[in-house]
Amino acid sequence: QVQLVESGGGLVQAGGSLRLSCVASGSINLMGWYRQAPGKQRELVADITRSSITNYADSVKGRFTISVDNAKNTVFLQMNSLKPEDTGVYFCNAVSRVNGINYWGKGTLVTVSS
Repeated sequence: QVQLVESGGGLVQAGGSLRLSCVASGSINLMGWYRQAPGKQRELVADITRSSITNYADSVKGRFTISVDNAKNTVFLQMNSLKPEDTGVYFCNAVSRVNGINYWGKGTLVTVSS
């Protein structure tokens, strides 16, 4: 079983930056970040493979950067030029190399004030 521990959320003004981190226990194939705004469905923000192939939602391209430290089983999300619409709970997601199951972190709140 994989456990994910997120950190780095908080309150920031529009235009500011935050960096999220997620540490995974166990062997991982794919890691990513999703977010859920109030009243909306959870959506993919970005994901990354062990070989660092990345995928971004159109809404964050050019502002967010996802990276991974395979040795530490840690994925990072650098968020720059934050907008109020980036507000939400950000969830770390990982796919186990052992059983292919998706695992989720508990989430970390990001609030961007205007």
